Amino acid sequence: MEAYTSFARVYDTFMDNVPYEEWSRYVTALLREYGIEDGIILELGCGTGSMTERLADAGYDMIGIDQSEEMLEIAMEKKAESGHDILYLQQDMREFELYGTVRAIVSICDSMNYLMEEDDLLSVFKLVNNYLDPKGIFIFDLNTIYKYEELLGDATIAENREESSFIWENTYYEEDRVNEYDLTLFIREEDGKYQKYEETHYQKAYDLDTVKRLIEKAGMEYIACYEAFTRQQPKKESERVYVIAREKGK
Repeated sequence: MEAYTSFARVYDTFMDNVPYEEWSRYVTALLREYGIEDGIILELGCGTGSMTERLADAGYDMIGIDQSEEMLEIAMEKKAESGHDILYLQQDMREFELYGTVRAIVSICDSMNYLMEEDDLLSVFKLVNNYLDPKGIFIFDLNTIYKYEELLGDATIAENREESSFIWENTYYEEDRVNEYDLTLFIREEDGKYQKYEETHYQKAYDLDTVKRLIEKAGMEYIACYEAFTRQQPKKESERVYVIAREKGK
């Protein structure tokens, strides 16, 4: 998996259109439906900590794991500003380790799509099951096959800001269900000049049957899949879905 490096510096700038408040209310409501109103929550792929901070605001004791040192540096700055007692760990989610179990694990903003092989997804699911309290809940989202095939695939997205600009070129490989993101960044440095940076990221689309099978193979119980921010079953045109699974024995 590619770690965010240069993009980390401007990630929050270009993600300022993401309704994190709405997302956190949705995730919090799901957690509370399953009786998780407090306690320790782990966020996998926490990035710059935008969701981690909001779940801490909701009263949870948060742990955040991310592979990118640069993203976590920004998360730590937010932690210093908010005063939340959040534990951040730089780890690969395929091999993450905790000192004990947690009441729930969440992963949002398509972090699971960065797992390029079914074996990687299975490894994460097994670790999740291992580190969940008995009957603990796992909530994660996924970009759908439809989104990659019909909306992102082969599309070019560009945005220009005063302090930075990006060109985001997508290539979708239908046979492998892999989307390649070629990202070109122009970031204004302290001297006022713009520096060019390039990164390539990959995401994989998974169908729900595969996700269910791997959840159950990992020892968890599959509970539900919703179209994002609803309690409705996903439609053919759903762009993002939320999956809920439960620990059912080690």
